[in-house]
Formats: sequence, structure tokens, C-alpha cells
Amino acid sequence: MLLAMPALWYLATCWCSTSGGKTTWRQVSYLTWGVLQERVMTRSYGATATWAGERFTDSQFLVLMNRVLALIVAGVYCLLCKQPRHGAPMYRYSFASLSNVLSSWCQYEALKFVSFPTQVLAKASKVIPVMLMGKLVSRRSYEHWEYLTAGLISIGVSMFLLSSGPEPRSSPATTLAGLILLAGYIAFDSFTSNWQDALFAYKMSSVQMMFGVNFFSCLFTVGSLLEQGALLEGTRFMGRHSEFAAHALLLSVCSACGQLFIFYTIGQFGAAVFTIIMTLRQAFAILLSCLLYGHTITVVGGLGVAVVFAALLLRVYARGRLKQRGKKAVPVESPVQKV
Repeated sequence: MLLAMPALWYLATCWCSTSGGKTTWRQVSYLTWGVLQERVMTRSYGATATWAGERFTDSQFLVLMNRVLALIVAGVYCLLCKQPRHGAPMYRYSFASLSNVLSSWCQYEALKFVSFPTQVLAKASKVIPVMLMGKLVSRRSYEHWEYLTAGLISIGVSMFLLSSGPEPRSSPATTLAGLILLAGYIAFDSFTSNWQDALFAYKMSSVQMMFGVNFFSCLFTVGSLLEQGALLEGTRFMGRHSEFAAHALLLSVCSACGQLFIFYTIGQFGAAVFTIIMTLRQAFAILLSCLLYGHTITVVGGLGVAVVFAALLLRVYARGRLKQRGKKAVPVESPVQKV
């Protein structure tokens, strides 16, 4: 089973482009980000023999740190390196930023009201909603086989995650409020990537996109934290615990690196390809957990991997056939007969 995963990863990158290196680095940065996020949000800081320590609970403060560092990285890069002439109105970035903030809020809030299997199924099934949103936002059209393979990938990843991922003991029961929040998360998240995809029509670079989106994200997040009075509390917690400050900084670095590859992927290959890669990332995260902590991969999980493998093979085959048809469809000028 473990030997099949590198081949699956190769197929996942080969049908979208030859930039497997960039995609692999993005996966590494976000896998590291996931491990650090779990450490920051679930462990105590400052524990001693007589005191259990305290936990950091404000995820929005971490989001702000991620956005600020990403904004600085993108800004410095734009100043040092020549960029295309910027033609997009600045306010258009605010739509992607606002939908991204709302998506994150719905995702975190939904975790309180839905069960673990429901969370997994929702996250693994985002490909189809992203494709449908693409038809509305950027007027993209997809072939029938693209919908079929997207559905197969969602099914296969769901099978693998549900069977191989250990369910948390405190997983809540699914409620109507949780389902509504999950629907909001999927809708806003689908809009975000497709709106960013549409913005690339202005011929901007991925770094310019990163700067514009994070600029408005910082404004929205700071406003929310100030309204809640949580900005100063997060800063004080960082001052009390230097280990937390180091973890938060490394978390932000991983997030900024991941964003560079995210905007590159969306700009080059579109929102649907990006969502499929991010869906597969969840399977790699579970696989990494199995390797590190000795979790077993069940028969159902193996079948899920096989379904994803078959779907990616089908995509490679279908794209190859389309390229061959495109070459054959090029008209050849017939020789002019001289009379």
C-alpha cells in the first residue's frame, strides 16, 4: 500500500503540469503547517511541575500572523523583482479576501457542530462544488469525464480518510447548524479560488495576487480581532511564552510558502486542479500519521487509494486523447493547383 502512494502522487502532478517540484514543496510546507497547527492549538505552554500551563485558543490571531508575514514576503518580492504592469482594480481583491475569511470562520465554527465523518466527507467532496462555482464565476466549461473523475477522487479520498484516520474521541454529533456552516464553508471556499482564478485574467503574477489578497485579509482580520478585544490578548500570550512565538513564526513561514505555491497553481492550472491537489493532501496527511504513529490502513482504505489511482489514470488518458485530437484538428493547407 505504501509503495502505491508515490505512484499516486506522481500521477496527481503529471496530469496537471510538469511542475511537480513546486507542487511537492507546497505539500511539504502545508504538511508541516498542519503538524505545527495541531501542536499550537492542542498543547499547553509554560507547564511546570506545579502548573499545568495554558493553551492558546484564538485561531484568528494565528490567521492574522500568517497573513501579515505573507503580505511582507509578497511586498518585498514585488519591490525587488520586476513584476507585470498591474491592471486589476484593488477592490477586486477584497472579494476573495472576505470570502476567504468567511470560509475560515465557517470551517472553525462547523467543527463544533458536526461529527468527524461529516467533516471528512465535506472536505473531500469540494471538487464538484468548485467546478460548479467555476461555471458561475469564470464561465469555465468542463467535460463529462472531468466531473466523473472529480467524483471518483472525492469518493476514493473519503473512503481512505474515513477508514484510516483515527476518529477523535470528542467528536460532536452532527446538527443542522453544523450542516449549514459546512455548506457556507464549501460555498465561500469554492468562490475564493474561482474568483482568484478569474483575477488572473488581468495578467498579474502570482506574487501580486498574494499581496493584494493578503492586504485585505489583514484589514478584515485586524478589524475582527479589535472588535472582539482579542488582539492584545494574543500579543500578551506571545510575550509570556517565547516557545509559542517561535512556533507561531514557523507556522507563518510555512503558510507563506504554501500561499506562493497556491497562487501559482491557481494561476497556471485553475481552481479545480488546485482543489484536487489539496484534497489529495488530506490523504497524504493521514498516510504520514499512519507512518509516524503506526496506524493501520484497512481494506476499505486500500480500495479508496485504488479508486483515486484509477481516477488519476483516467484523467491522464483523457487529457492525452484530447491533445491528440487537437493536433489532428489543425487544418492543413491544400496545395494550390496552377492552371
